[in-house]
Amino acid sequence: MGMHVPSRRHRAAAAAGTAALALLAAGCAGAARSETASAGTAAGSPKKIVAVGAENEYADVISQIGGQYVSVTGVMSNPNTDPHTFEADPKVAKAVSAAQLVVQNGVGYDDFMTKIEQASGSSGRQVINVQKLLGLPDSTANPHLWYRPTTMPAVARAVAADLSTLDPAHRAYYTANAAAFDTSLGAYTSAVAALKARFAGTPVATTEPVADYLLQAAGMNNLTPWSFQADIMNGVDPSPQDVSLERSLFTGHKVKAFVYNQQVTDSLTDTLLTLAHQNDIPVVGVYETMPTPGYDYQTWMVAETSALTDAFAHGASAPVL
Repeated sequence: MGMHVPSRRHRAAAAAGTAALALLAAGCAGAARSETASAGTAAGSPKKIVAVGAENEYADVISQIGGQYVSVTGVMSNPNTDPHTFEADPKVAKAVSAAQLVVQNGVGYDDFMTKIEQASGSSGRQVINVQKLLGLPDSTANPHLWYRPTTMPAVARAVAADLSTLDPAHRAYYTANAAAFDTSLGAYTSAVAALKARFAGTPVATTEPVADYLLQAAGMNNLTPWSFQADIMNGVDPSPQDVSLERSLFTGHKVKAFVYNQQVTDSLTDTLLTLAHQNDIPVVGVYETMPTPGYDYQTWMVAETSALTDAFAHGASAPVL
């Protein structure tokens, strides 16, 4: 796999209004700190820790670990929009500036978060960069880290540790919630193991590497060239050779499912989707942010894995969750 360079869309999102964001975050920092100090329930009740997840799947994990003692905001949370083109606005800057705990993905995916954090200057803020937490280099090709089955257990432990630092009185509560979260992921890891046991080596096609970590964990054989996936992810036109190869996966009935990113689409991916339907290739829709309402992180991952299983076992499409 080639080196991951933050995509044209990632760079556009991160750079859009950088100077304005810096001024905004600095300007609202005082108010944000005041808001943090007053956050919580009624007067006399314990103040809630203010937390932000750059992507709503991380916000969901914070919420599961922090429970009643944490107030959480998910920045990128709309499954009907392209996260690569996300632009932070004053509301986002205010939320991040107020946060005592932040979880962000890294790998160039949400650089706008770092810009706001630096501008707001809160020395006491706990920041969990998932890329750094996992020890991944900046050259990591696929930034969609939440599809790795090993990612969220590490995130949950780090969240519990940071919440315990911020709120030592409830350390046992956060630790217990992290343990319960870890146990609850058993349904996901079991589903992946069952998928691998039944269908390891099954050929699939993708538009971009959103769910590649899941496909790899389940032993799938992704026939879409990495160069094609990276170009779609980075907003670059794939080469004619790669497009021809990708089309042949459908017309030649070489794959058993088409794993389709519902949040980043264009005329080419639309054409491929039509081609899959015309050739009776089941389509499995995947997402970069957690579909809501109705899902938490665990049930979302189980649903994606189950959709793959149904595609292979029954030829069933699940274009949306």
